[in-house]
Amino acid sequence: MNCAVHTDIQATGYCRNCGKALCAQCAREVRGALYCEECLSHMMTGPAPAAVQSGPNPGLACALGFIPGLGAVYNGEYVKGLIHVVIFGGLIAMMSSDSIPNSTLAIVIVLFVAFCCYMPIEAYRTARAKQLGEKSPGLFSEGEGSKPIGAYVLIVLGILFLLGTFGLLNSIYVWRFWPLALIAFGAFLIWKRTQPRT
Repeated sequence: MNCAVHTDIQATGYCRNCGKALCAQCAREVRGALYCEECLSHMMTGPAPAAVQSGPNPGLACALGFIPGLGAVYNGEYVKGLIHVVIFGGLIAMMSSDSIPNSTLAIVIVLFVAFCCYMPIEAYRTARAKQLGEKSPGLFSEGEGSKPIGAYVLIVLGILFLLGTFGLLNSIYVWRFWPLALIAFGAFLIWKRTQPRT
């Protein structure tokens, strides 16, 4: 059999790795074993080094997430941090208001506790996504192609506070039928999920 590289020369051995026929000029001997130049170069360079993870530390982001807005600021998302502070302050203001009925106050307290749990989890997930080079998750993600959900939340909170200053939220009908807003939002999310993606 002739050499795989120099086809006019008789082969003197075979590559121990790939089995290619080699002449004396092509064969590379290492500790009594023959290798072709290509296999030997792959063995010398070794596997490519793993990519070094960069970005914010997820554990630290989670710890800072217990302070309103600080976890988002640590992740480099300043608008999101501002939105977190505004929502946190708005919930505190609603809980300290004397004009809110007790039934609604209980709902506001539940929302407050849920939001306090949401902030560190969201900060951790965002930091982890940034570390892996993925798109930031969450309702208030910034960047190209992200929806301005944070702006919608601020607008809704502003409308609620404005109605409260005019005394319109004291109406029994407003507090009795406010769950319709949750139903409408859930229906909207279902509708968006069923739409074909472009």
